[in-house]
Amino acid sequence: MALTIFVLSLSLVFAAGNDWQITKSTHFIVYYKNAPQDFIERLIEEAEDYYNKIAENLGFRRYNFWLWDNRAKIYIYDDSESYQVATGQPAWSAGCASIKDKIIQTFPYAKGFFDTTLPHELGHIVFREFVGFNNSAIPIWLDEGVASYQENLKYSMANKIVREAIQSNRFINLEKLSQINPQSAPNTESVNLFYAESISIIDYLVKEFGQDNFILFCRNLRDKKDLQAAISDVYPFKNIKELNQAWQIYLEN
Repeated sequence: MALTIFVLSLSLVFAAGNDWQITKSTHFIVYYKNAPQDFIERLIEEAEDYYNKIAENLGFRRYNFWLWDNRAKIYIYDDSESYQVATGQPAWSAGCASIKDKIIQTFPYAKGFFDTTLPHELGHIVFREFVGFNNSAIPIWLDEGVASYQENLKYSMANKIVREAIQSNRFINLEKLSQINPQSAPNTESVNLFYAESISIIDYLVKEFGQDNFILFCRNLRDKKDLQAAISDVYPFKNIKELNQAWQIYLEN
């Protein structure tokens, strides 16, 4: 949809208290004070495009989560300083999210927000809303893999990084990957490999076995099956080890 047509569909009102202005679209409510209108228009367009793309990528399109009062909320602070004061985020942060509350916060023209932060956080929210926000069956690699799968740059590089790791014997099998928290990884190289592998396995499952099977897999996790049972119930693998072997062969070929 062209931007000029899209903007005409927005409704603009003033919020009571805190002087927030509000712009609404199909799936989002944007709160702002003095942010430039062109930024708000681009934000709405990008957010709606990403929402549709994520739903399409994961096969969730027929599940309409975010309508009317259930829309996600995006708060735009006037500048990086007011954003940091309100959120407690560090100076380098381009945005942050409260996944369970479906809230994203940022400031105008934050570096990397449209290309990285926005699709990543929307990926987290869409996925978690489907499988459960407090679901302990979800390994970190799956949660981060789905979110990072939405970032064009990370996605484009993922399989190349993993293939190089296989060739240099740095590849992390899925059993070990399931035990890793990237926040405690020893170095940047380990973090990059964790994310690359997380994206790559999502890409493999969706491309090789289809979106419907990925939905069934996610539904199994939502219904409190453990990871191994969720995999073996949908895919032709008895366990995580067999999935790991098939994924590695796929990458090598």
